[in-house]
Amino acid sequence: MKRMYLQWFAFLFIFIISIGSIQNPFATEYIDGVKEESISVAKMADPLYEKIQSQAKKYEKPAIDAIVDKVWKAIPGYNGVKVDIEASYEKMKDDGQFNPHKLVFKETKPSVHLEDLPPAPIYKGNPEKSMVTLLVNVAWGNEYLPSMLKVMKKHEVKSTFFLDGSWVKDNPKLAKMILEEGHEIGNHAYSHPDMKSLTAARITEELQKTNEVIEATLDVTPKWFAPPSGSFRQEVVDIASTMDMGTIMWSVDTVDWRKPEPHTMVQNVLNKVHPGAMILMHPTSSTAAGLDQLIIGLKSKGYQIGTVTQLMDESRLSFGINED
Repeated sequence: MKRMYLQWFAFLFIFIISIGSIQNPFATEYIDGVKEESISVAKMADPLYEKIQSQAKKYEKPAIDAIVDKVWKAIPGYNGVKVDIEASYEKMKDDGQFNPHKLVFKETKPSVHLEDLPPAPIYKGNPEKSMVTLLVNVAWGNEYLPSMLKVMKKHEVKSTFFLDGSWVKDNPKLAKMILEEGHEIGNHAYSHPDMKSLTAARITEELQKTNEVIEATLDVTPKWFAPPSGSFRQEVVDIASTMDMGTIMWSVDTVDWRKPEPHTMVQNVLNKVHPGAMILMHPTSSTAAGLDQLIIGLKSKGYQIGTVTQLMDESRLSFGINED
């Protein structure tokens, strides 16, 4: 009843002063302002509007800034979320009652982003993001790639394949097959060297040569670099950064190069996986045989599986009443 009277009074007031405004543009402009303010006052006095305001804090989550952690090094930020009070009110006002399922949410950005940080290796995504990524380092194992790609396609999974430059040169058709399946392409150096022991000039050559052959073969420019065998020093990270590439490591290792029994490998990974995990693998017999169950296991734990770029993205996967 209070709501009805307030709205009636506001519109009556607007109607009365509107009569004297005909043919007067200044008065019309003034009245439009008064009208907006009156509607706003009536809306804010509406118990429904007040209810949405009071409930909004319950769903609010602050944005998380990107940081350089002492242990995990660079960790991307993650968007926050809050209720869009105006949009939520518009959605509920016809019913005249609060409905949490009709709340409208909007994301809020962090103050510090991954690109704002000094060059640092990345071992994992933000721990608040229920997504993982499969890092496939390719310098050999051609015979296992088609079956791995088939399994990923079956589960609609996109991964990041880090390609050795000399491998791309020798296997352009396989490289194109990976790209055509919609996977992200990364740089894995040219000759699988120990990057930590190279001179700055050789580091630059390895990265540049690989980018050149990937660009010539696939017409894409890698955004991410994975050091062979995980060997690097800070200068490697710095040089990669000058080429607009982030240096990617991992937080969970399949250790598939040791050819473990596929079921054991899968269980080991599922026991260690965490939100934001970056899972290292290669085209091996163990991974080819266990990939189907690994993907099923990851999804059953509630994880989305995306590329490195998707994992680094600050966008939320869900928010508000849809969150766990």
